[in-house]
Amino acid sequence: MILATAGHVDHGKTSLVRALTGVDTDRLPEEKRRGLTIDLGFAYMPVADGVTIGFVDVPGHERFIHNMLSGLAGIDAVLLTVAADDGAKPQTLEHLAILDLLQVAAGALVITKIDRVTPARVADVAGEMQQLLGVTRLAGVRVFPVSAHTGAGLAELKQYLAAAARAQPLRPVQGNFRLAVDRAFSLPGAGSVVTGTALSGQLRTGEAVHACLAGIAARARMIHAQNSQSEIARAGHRCAINLAGADLRDHPIRRGDWIVAPPGAEPVRRFDATLLLHRSCARPLAHWTPVHVHLGAADVTGRVALLDRQTLAPGESGFAQLVLDRPLAPVCGDRFIVRDQSARATLGGGSVLDIFPPARGRGKPERRAELAMHARTDAASALPGLLEQMREGVVLERFAVNRNMTGAEAAQLFGQVPMKRVPPAGAAQGTGVQARGFSTAHWEDLRRDARAAVQRGAAAGARGLPAEEVLSMSTVRLPREAVLMIADELVREGTLRRDAGGLHMGGEQQAIRLSAPALWAKVDKVLQAGGTRPPTVNEIAEQIREPVKAVESVLKEAAHYKLALRVSQTRYFTAAAVERLARLAHELGSEGDHRITAAAFRDRAGVGRNVSIEVLEFFDRVKYTRRLGDARVLLRQPGEVAEFAPPRSS
Repeated sequence: MILATAGHVDHGKTSLVRALTGVDTDRLPEEKRRGLTIDLGFAYMPVADGVTIGFVDVPGHERFIHNMLSGLAGIDAVLLTVAADDGAKPQTLEHLAILDLLQVAAGALVITKIDRVTPARVADVAGEMQQLLGVTRLAGVRVFPVSAHTGAGLAELKQYLAAAARAQPLRPVQGNFRLAVDRAFSLPGAGSVVTGTALSGQLRTGEAVHACLAGIAARARMIHAQNSQSEIARAGHRCAINLAGADLRDHPIRRGDWIVAPPGAEPVRRFDATLLLHRSCARPLAHWTPVHVHLGAADVTGRVALLDRQTLAPGESGFAQLVLDRPLAPVCGDRFIVRDQSARATLGGGSVLDIFPPARGRGKPERRAELAMHARTDAASALPGLLEQMREGVVLERFAVNRNMTGAEAAQLFGQVPMKRVPPAGAAQGTGVQARGFSTAHWEDLRRDARAAVQRGAAAGARGLPAEEVLSMSTVRLPREAVLMIADELVREGTLRRDAGGLHMGGEQQAIRLSAPALWAKVDKVLQAGGTRPPTVNEIAEQIREPVKAVESVLKEAAHYKLALRVSQTRYFTAAAVERLARLAHELGSEGDHRITAAAFRDRAGVGRNVSIEVLEFFDRVKYTRRLGDARVLLRQPGEVAEFAPPRSS
């Protein structure tokens, strides 16, 4: 078990650790001279059954909060110390806020220096602190009044900590090995040594490792875990690793780096996350606020880009992108703290969601829906959710790297989740994690779009459509190998046929005879570009500079062949766009009380109020939904409505 101390300066944290372990964690000459903890200190307390408690003693002075934060990565519990003669002070409150933001929920409240005050004063301080703890994850922890000077209460505290350590379950050995480096130094005769807490996975002596930020490879020459030489370091261990490698002298490893095995994600300058602004903040947090970001043992400056609002009020949480001035090496699930630009106040904290944010559209509704899936802690739940959200598919290798999954873990999960996999260019069809995964529903949508594209080409008089272009009008941008796989599937099934001119509809087809195929080609291009929010008939005519009556006439002909659907008096949609909206309505109707309101549908579809009303009234007409008051209920599945079918052929 790894325990950290926390509390205001001069409230007896170091004296408490020395009384429990016999180790003075103030190791620096300046700390000895000033009687003040400046940097992290470490000590160990063996207990029965071969269990050892590792203590991380952190500084309490406000000037050294950055050092305090560097010692909290991977701790299991905390000893929150409050001096009986002082009571709660500014750093007591800030440390408590930091612990709550990091979701530390285990430990004890230790009232120190009880030899200096009356029992009534001890009771008052305990009551005050229990009230403060009551709104945090540490509510209800045991209270221990102690004196490091007289030894009062120490036996009870030791007994409690030993029992807690024995009851502490071993962390599961999952994911690749990751150690947050909080100290790095050189020893004569040994060379480079790094220390920190292993957050995941395991490492054996002799195995290769990688220092993410230094960008160098090394080997674990020797391992100390929980203060004893060991052949293995595993998640939950406080470790010292003696590294060997040719590049260590020229590229020294520093605090804030990560030792990982095998090499995982490249360091990143931005990541998407959930962010909670602490309730104690005096004012809202504005979009693009400069901050200090503390993650692992690192302290990096950057800015907060809010993704779903312009300001975040105290006590509120939302999605944000952290844009950093220097790279970090996070993975999904890592906790972090943000402090203000001057590093004088803690603002909030959060959890890393995605280290591969898109280059554009970071605040779009569909991206926020994806982040809601990334927020699921269980990978086996997150992956199906992402597959349902992302029509362009999920890059499985990125999913595995973001979740710090080993190759075996990724292969097992990907084999369990139903999906269509497309290997990257040049790779064989198989189960490799570099493939792109699609939900079966989205894959069928894309196949339907491809069939419709070939039929539209036939209607416009084309002699055939190149396989690479069957999804060129789609709103989804896919890699070439995915497009070709769809085309190949449809040819093998006989839905399409291929000749020197390209792809054609397979089998016997109903003849499509449009009076103005060239005009329809221009109109269809506008409809495809409009997606689920196409322009009106008048707007199409203005855009392509054609008479309104001619545009309306060709749209009516196209609707006869189901190349377009008339949703309202003034607006036509592609069949694929209507089906996508129908599926969104079905998803919405499957949540909560199974009722669809116009406002909820508008927000989910992102098409605006007027278009939402037109679409919902169309759904009523085709008996997909029925209106009940201000809401609608679903009557059928999307696939059961003939109007949503692809352009027909016989």
